[in-house]
Amino acid sequence: MKNDEKKPGRRSRAVAAKRAAILEAALTFFSQYGIHGTSLDKVAERADVSKTNLLYYYPSKEVLYIAVLKEILDVWLAPLRALRHDQDPLTAIRKYIRLKLEVSRDHPQASRLFCLEMLQGAPLLKGELAGDLKALVDEKAAIIEQWIVEGRLAGVQPQHLFFLLWATTQHYADFASQVEAITGQTLSDPEFFEQTLENVQRMIIEGIRVR
Repeated sequence: MKNDEKKPGRRSRAVAAKRAAILEAALTFFSQYGIHGTSLDKVAERADVSKTNLLYYYPSKEVLYIAVLKEILDVWLAPLRALRHDQDPLTAIRKYIRLKLEVSRDHPQASRLFCLEMLQGAPLLKGELAGDLKALVDEKAAIIEQWIVEGRLAGVQPQHLFFLLWATTQHYADFASQVEAITGQTLSDPEFFEQTLENVQRMIIEGIRVR
């Protein structure tokens, strides 16, 4: 009985591991070649699964692409979800900047693929952006507005603050080649990461600090 009880758990873990391998392989190719330049055969080969097995989990390249984008969106939005009204505003924004730079450092391919999708007009992600993303941004914008009303933050338009934070932190992933060409370093260098963090935090925090 005990062995039978363990089998579903093992199967679930095996399925989860296989899905994760497929998504990771797909991200590698999608971020380099886009959806049209990516071959499912190559994705399956890199994930060490058969193409038939891949199509069992993701019935088409479009379905796989959307699954990758949704996973990226979850990672990308996690720092924003952490913003709460009971936090000190400047401390919360500093932490948000750190988390976003960590995402750029740890998931550069994901950031670049998300950027590519946006540049193409988000044809396969528009529904997610207009739905879950907008709802989350509206929720967190209300927190920013409340901090401003309470005199805890300078008067800024919350949406533009978010756009600035996203553009600044994601630049280090989306334009990593440019950053490296100019500085000779990337966020994977701990010293450069801390230098970047300190400068970005200081410039943004000084712009939203109450005077």
